[in-house]
Amino acid sequence: MRVSEHGRPLRTEGPGAVLTRRKPVERLIAEGGQGEGGSLRRTLGLWQLTMISIGATLGTGIFVVLGEAVPKAGPAVILSFVLAGLTALFSALSYAELAGAIPVAGSSYSYAYATMGEFVAWVCGWCLVLEYGVSVAAVAVGWGQYVNELLDGIFGFTLPAAISAPPGQGGWFNLPALVVVLLALVFLLGGARESARANTIMVSVKIIALLLFCAIGFQGFRSGNYADFLPYGVTGVSAAGATLFFSYIGFDAASTAGEEAKNAQRDLPRAIMLSLVIVTGLYVLVAIVAVGARPWRAFSGSEATLSGIMKDVTGQDIWAVLLAAGAVVAIASVVLTVLYGQTRVVFAMSRDGLVPPIFSRVHPRSGTPRANTVIVSLFCGVLAAAVPLGNLADATSIGTLFAFALVNVAVVVLRRTQPAMKRTFRVPLSPLLPALGFGFCVWLMGSLSTVTWVVFGIWMVLGLAVYFGYGVRHSRLARTPGGEK
Repeated sequence: MRVSEHGRPLRTEGPGAVLTRRKPVERLIAEGGQGEGGSLRRTLGLWQLTMISIGATLGTGIFVVLGEAVPKAGPAVILSFVLAGLTALFSALSYAELAGAIPVAGSSYSYAYATMGEFVAWVCGWCLVLEYGVSVAAVAVGWGQYVNELLDGIFGFTLPAAISAPPGQGGWFNLPALVVVLLALVFLLGGARESARANTIMVSVKIIALLLFCAIGFQGFRSGNYADFLPYGVTGVSAAGATLFFSYIGFDAASTAGEEAKNAQRDLPRAIMLSLVIVTGLYVLVAIVAVGARPWRAFSGSEATLSGIMKDVTGQDIWAVLLAAGAVVAIASVVLTVLYGQTRVVFAMSRDGLVPPIFSRVHPRSGTPRANTVIVSLFCGVLAAAVPLGNLADATSIGTLFAFALVNVAVVVLRRTQPAMKRTFRVPLSPLLPALGFGFCVWLMGSLSTVTWVVFGIWMVLGLAVYFGYGVRHSRLARTPGGEK
C-alpha cells in the first residue's frame, strides 16, 4: 500500500478519477488564508479592493496597447474597446458571483477546482500564470517607453536603446522594465495593506493624468478623422478587440485577494463590477479623444502614443512631460497589482500541492508569501527585459480569454451542483449571460494570430508536463480525504 510522507495511506484512483477529482467549496473556504508556516491577513476593505482591480486594469490598454490597436481597426477602435468591454462584462458577472460564493485566493483556478475538477483547474491556473506573469512583463516594457519620454522632456536625453529596449527592438536588455518589477517587489514584501495604500495613490494619479489628456486632446479634435470609420470592416474591429482585451486584464485582480479581504463575500462582487464600470468609461472616453486628435493612419504603434498626441495638439513639451509622468506612475501601479494577483494564484496552487510548497510559505511578520513573491517577481522581471511587447500582449490575451471562458462555465456548473449555496451576487439571466460570455471569449480567441496560438500551445504542453510530472503525485487531494469525484 502506498503511503504519504506523513505515513497516511494514499487514495488509489484511476486516471479518470484523478483528473476529475474536485475540491469541495467548504474545504476551499476552510483552508482560506492558511499557508506553510503562517496565514494571510484580512486587512482590505471595499475601497482597497476596488483600487486593486482598477490599478491592475486601467493603463495597460490606453497607455501601452492603443498605438498597436488603432492600425488594425481605424477609428472603429472605439467599437473594439466596447467589444472587449462587453466580453469582460459577461465574464465579470460570473467572477462576481463566484468571488462572493467562494472567497479564496486562487480566483478562477479555485472556482474550476470546485466545479470541474483538478485537471481543468490546473489548466486554468496555468493560463492565469501566463495571464498575470506575462501581463506584468508586457506592461513593464511599456513603462520603459514612458520613462524615456519623461527623461527626454525634462533633461533632453533618453536611455540608450541597448539598455532600454528588449532584443528584437534594437536593444540588448530592457533595464527600466526590470527596475519597475523590482520596485513592485519591494512594496509587496511590505504586506497587502501597505501595497494597497501605495496603489491607491498611484491609481489617483493615473485617473488625473487621463482626464488631463482628454481635456487637452479635445482641443485638437477633428471630426474628419472619423470619416473612414470602418476601413477594415468587422474583421478589423474583432482583431483590434482581441488585442485590446489585454487592456481589461486585471479587473479580476480583486478576486485573488479573497483571503485578505475583511468582508470578502460582500465586497468582492462590488469591487469587481465597480472597477469595470469605471475603467470602461475612461477607456472609451480617451479613445474617442485620441482618434479625434490624430488621424488613425498616423498611429505608428509606439507605446507612448498619448504623450505624443498631447505634444502635437499643444506644440509644447510640458503637457507631454506631465502625461509621461502620470503614465510612469500609472503603469507602475499595474505592475504592482497584477504581480500581487500572480503571487496569490501561485500561492493557492502551491497550497493544493500542485506546485512546490515554497510558494505557499507565509512570512510570520509581514503575513505575505515572501519566497513566492521574490521568485515570481524575478521571473517576470527577466521576461520583461528580454521579450518584445507585441508578442507579450497577445499571449496574455489568449491566456486570459481561456481562463475567463472557464469561469463562465464554472458559474453554471455550480448553480446546478449546489443551487442552495449562499450567494451574495447572482448573474442575471443565467445561463444565458454566462453562455454569451463563453461565446465572446471563444470568438476573440479565434481572432488572434496563428503565432499567438502556437505560443499558447507550447505553453500548454509545458504546463501538462509540469502537472503530470509533479502536480498529480503531490496533490493534497490525493493525500487527504474530502475530495469529490
